[in-house]
Amino acid sequence: MSPNTSRRRFDTLLVHEGEYVPTDGVRATATPIFATSTFVHRTAADLDQAFDENGLVYSRYGNPTVSGFEQAVGAIEGGVGAVAFASGMAALHVALLAASTPRGALQPAPCAILAAQDIFGTTQTLLNQFFATQGWSVTYCDMTDPQAVAEQLRRAPAILFFEPISNPLLKLTDLPALVALAREVGARVVVDNTLASPVLLRPIAHGADLVVHSASKYLGGHGDVIGGVVAARSHLLQDTLRRYSKLLGATLGPHEARMLARGLKTLSLRVRQQSTNAHQVAHWLAAQPQVGQVYYPGLPEHPQHELARQLFGGLFGGMVSFDLLPAERSTVFAFMDALRLVLPATTLGDVFSLVSYSARSSHREVSAEERQVQGIGDGLLRLSVGIEDVADIIEDLEQALAVVQ
Repeated sequence: MSPNTSRRRFDTLLVHEGEYVPTDGVRATATPIFATSTFVHRTAADLDQAFDENGLVYSRYGNPTVSGFEQAVGAIEGGVGAVAFASGMAALHVALLAASTPRGALQPAPCAILAAQDIFGTTQTLLNQFFATQGWSVTYCDMTDPQAVAEQLRRAPAILFFEPISNPLLKLTDLPALVALAREVGARVVVDNTLASPVLLRPIAHGADLVVHSASKYLGGHGDVIGGVVAARSHLLQDTLRRYSKLLGATLGPHEARMLARGLKTLSLRVRQQSTNAHQVAHWLAAQPQVGQVYYPGLPEHPQHELARQLFGGLFGGMVSFDLLPAERSTVFAFMDALRLVLPATTLGDVFSLVSYSARSSHREVSAEERQVQGIGDGLLRLSVGIEDVADIIEDLEQALAVVQ
C-alpha cells in the first residue's frame, strides 16, 4: 500500500503506514472502508489469478481496509507483516497454533508450551481448558527468574510464551535473556505485548517470533472497538497465521480495522502522556495510608526498576496496581462505587482512566488458591491511567479513599 518506508522512524510510521490506497490514480488521505463481502474481477482469468496470488477474492481472505491496519502493525513492530483478528483472544489462539506448526504445514500436533505463571487470567484459562484438553503439555514458570526458565527449557518445549509486563502485578521479564535461552533449545517465542505496547517495547527487535496484541487496548485506545493482531518475524509464520485466519474465520471487520488504524496514529502521544500521569499517580498512591503495596516499574523500589529502564527507554507505562487496605471485597467495591472520574471497567489502555478488580474480573476464573500463589490478593486493584489532567485523576482517587476510610 505505502511506498518503501524502511527509513521512516517509529512515530512517522504510526501516522503514515498502511494508508494511501490508490483508486484510479487518486489516493485518499485515509484508507476507505471496504464494506464488502467479496470482490468482482474483470475476467474469470483475473479471478483465478487472484486466488493463486492471495489477491482480493473474499473478505475472510483479505480486505484492503484490514490489510492497511495489518501493514501498519507489522511495520511498527518491526516484523515482516501482521494478521488481524476479531479479538485479542482469537489472535493469541492462532498465534499459538502457528508457533506449534512445523515448517508452516497445517498440521499442528499437540506440543509443549512453557508459559509464564503471571499471565492474563483468561489466557491461563485458554491454556488450561482448551490447549491442555487437546493433549498439549502446558507448564508454568516464574519468568522473572531466567535460571528457572533455563531449567524448564531443558525439557525442550516447542513454545515459550510470556508477557513482558505481567497483568496485573506488573512483573517484568528480561526479554532478550529469555529469547536467547529459547534459541538454545529451538523453541519459538510468542510474546503478548498488549500492556507494553510498541511504544515501550518491540519484541521482534529482540528476537521474538510472534507478537500478540489485544488491539482493543492501547492500539485502539478509545474504548470503542474489539480486535486483535499478531505480528510475525518471518514470512513462514505470517503465511501460517494467514492460512489459519482463513480457516478459523475469526477475521477483523473493515469498520473495526479503520478505527484501529486511526487509533495507531496517536499511540505514541497517548502512551507517553499515560506514562507521565501513571508515574505521578504511583508516587502519590505510595504515600497514602489506605494503600498497601504499589506495583509500578517506575518506582525505584520496584524489584525490576533497572530492567524497566533498560527495556523501555525511560518510560514505564500507564498501568499501576495497588493493594487497598483493608484487603476485603467490600472495601474494594465501596472504593470503586465512590469513584466519579475513573471508570470501573474491565479493560485498559484507553484515553480515560479505568480501574479493575482483578480477583473478580481478569482472574475471575482462576482459583483462589492459584491467585494466592500469584500474589493477587482480595484488595488488589489495577489502574489504567488515562490522559486526563493528572491532578483530576488524583483528586478522584483521594475522595474515593476518603469514602472507604
